Amino acid sequence: MSLSLDKALGIAPQAILVRADRMELLASNLANANTPNYKARDIDFRAVLAEAAGRGNTLPLKRTNDRHLPPPATGAVDMPPERLYRVPSQPALDGNTVDPQLEHATFAENAMQYQSSVEFLNRKIRGLRSALQSGGG
Repeated sequence: MSLSLDKALGIAPQAILVRADRMELLASNLANANTPNYKARDIDFRAVLAEAAGRGNTLPLKRTNDRHLPPPATGAVDMPPERLYRVPSQPALDGNTVDPQLEHATFAENAMQYQSSVEFLNRKIRGLRSALQSGGG
C-alpha cells in the first residue's frame, strides 16, 4: 500500500500558505494606513481553498488538441491568490480606504487561524510518524 502525503495531509499545507500570504497583505494594509490613495486589499480565503479543493467556480477546461497545455492539478493553490480590493465603509478624504481598527481585528483573527492551521498540521504529521514507526497496525 502506497502512502500519498498529499492525501494524508489534505488541504492543510495550502491553507497555511494562503494564511501566510494573507498575513503579509494585511500587514501591508496596516503599514499604509496613512498613505494617500492607498486601497486596502484582502484575499477571499474560503474561495481560494475551495478552488484548491476542486470546488471552485471555474469552468472545466476542454483540451481539443494533445499539444495544448493541461489544466493545473486539482489541489494546487495559485500563488499568490487573487487580491481583492476592500469596499470601504467610509474612505478618507485623501482616498485611503484602510480602516485601522478593521485591519487590526482581521490581522489578529488571521494570525490565530494561521497558528491553529500550523498546530493542526503538526498533529497530523505526528500521527503519521507514529503510525509509520509502529508499523501501521
